[in-house]
Order: sequence, then structure tokens, then C-alpha cells
Amino acid sequence: MTNATSTSADAGQLAPGTFFTLLAATGFAAVSILTSLATATGLSLAALLAWRYVLAAVVLTGYVGANNYKRIPPREMLLFITIGGFGQALLVYLALSSLAYIPVATLAFLFYSYPAWVALVQAVRGAERLDRRRVAALALSFAGIVTMVGLPGAETVDRRGVMLAIAAAMVYGAYIPAMRVLQRDHPVAPTSAYSKIGAALAFLVMSVGDRSFTWQLEPTTWAIVMALVIFSTVLPSVFFLMGLIRLGPVRTAIVSTVEPFLTALLGVAVLGQALTLPTLGGGALIIAAVVLLQFKRDRVA
Repeated sequence: MTNATSTSADAGQLAPGTFFTLLAATGFAAVSILTSLATATGLSLAALLAWRYVLAAVVLTGYVGANNYKRIPPREMLLFITIGGFGQALLVYLALSSLAYIPVATLAFLFYSYPAWVALVQAVRGAERLDRRRVAALALSFAGIVTMVGLPGAETVDRRGVMLAIAAAMVYGAYIPAMRVLQRDHPVAPTSAYSKIGAALAFLVMSVGDRSFTWQLEPTTWAIVMALVIFSTVLPSVFFLMGLIRLGPVRTAIVSTVEPFLTALLGVAVLGQALTLPTLGGGALIIAAVVLLQFKRDRVA
């Protein structure tokens, strides 16, 4: 009776968990679209990201303060600001800088190869064994990248954008294990707030340094910035956690693989960018690799 009740309760969480995860994926999928729209108004990427992370940091810090989370020791707080914040700033800047050279769909699928880089980093660190399943996933990811980018000598997408997108995925591949180690003894909300503060500082310094920071934005630009902050930064983070607690990590990761496809469709609908067969085919291979990495062969007792 207990097992049946538990199974029924788990089944009852699938629909809302999937719904929240899809909402999160939709918000995250719109980041590159909103970024393209904002920079098209003349706002620099550094200034846009400074506003995005400053406002997100204010929202998250207010939430943490209102909920009386336990204080994190100063040394660990500094680690979250530097490693979490500056690391996040680096990977975000690399990824979004690629939009000057490649379409949003290509960026979305190339960046989504990051689970393969996580597997590779963990294998190099000796934290996880590189078994046949992970090797197959790596092969699928790299096959997907080659399918989208093309072989050397062929007429393909701009290699500068490709290198920036892959570099961002590689940085994220190292960032995730590092943050897992830092976060294991702390709740997500305050560590996220400190990371956003670090990223905000990085982009403020960058935008002030290149003299592109400004608060005199057109109403349309302000609307895009606020949409980026609320609908593609703060709310997706909340929705993702709401989905995660209902679905668990494996199902959440698999449902989230819809994100690059949503980005591709938004690129077509909003920006009028073409969606090519190599992009879709290569993206499908990368997504297959992500799904494969979520499954572990059950051991026979």
C-alpha cells in the first residue's frame, strides 16, 4: 500500500514538474534572443550584461535577506563571488560574444555540448570513470559539432563564433564540478546571489573600462533589459528548482534538452534567422549525447 501511494504521489508530480522545467527552458532559451535585440539598439554587450547581473543580484539578495538564510563565512563568500561570479561572467561573455558571428541556433546547440565536457573534466580529475557510455556520449557530441561546423576546407559557419561557443561550453564544463564542490554545504539561493554579485562586478568593471556603461537607455532597450532580468534570469532559476524537486535530476535534465530547440525556433520567429539541416542534425546528435549521459546501467544484485 505504501509503495502504491508513493508511486501515485510521484506520478502526480510529473505534470507540474515538467511544466515548471519547460517554463525554465523557455526563459533560458530566450537569453540569446533578447541579447541580440538589446545589442541591436546600440547597447554594448558588456553594459547589457552589467545591467542584467546587477538587477538580478539585487533581486536575489533581497530574497535571501527576506528569508533569513544562515550567513556564509567570509572566505567561502569570497570564493562564490570570484569563482562562481567571475567564472559565470567568463562563460556568459564568451557564449554571447559568439552571436556576432553565428546564429542563435548554432550557439544554443554548441553550448549544449557542455555535459560532454563535464564528463571529460571529471574523467581527467579522476572523479568519475570514463566508461563506454560516456565515451559514446562524447563521440556523439563531437560528431554533432562536426556536423554543424563542417569539415576543414568546406564552406561553413564563421569559425570565430564556433570557437567562442565551444570555449564557453568548455568553461562551463569545468565550472559545474567546481561549483558542486563549493555548494555542497550551502543552499542554492545565497550561493546564487553571491555568484550574481561577482558577475555583476565583473561586467561593471568591463563596461566602465571600455566606457560603454550607460543608464541613459531608450524605453525599448529598458524593456528588453527588464525582460532579460526577470523572464530569462530570475524566474527561470526559480522554475528550474521547482521542476527539479518534483522530477529529480535525471528527468529534469532530459526535459531541459528542449532548450536549444526552443532557442532555434525563437531565432527563426523573432530574428528571422535560417534554421539549416546541418544545425538541426548536429544539434540532434548533441542532444542524444546529453540524454545518454543521464542514464546509468542498472547493476544486477
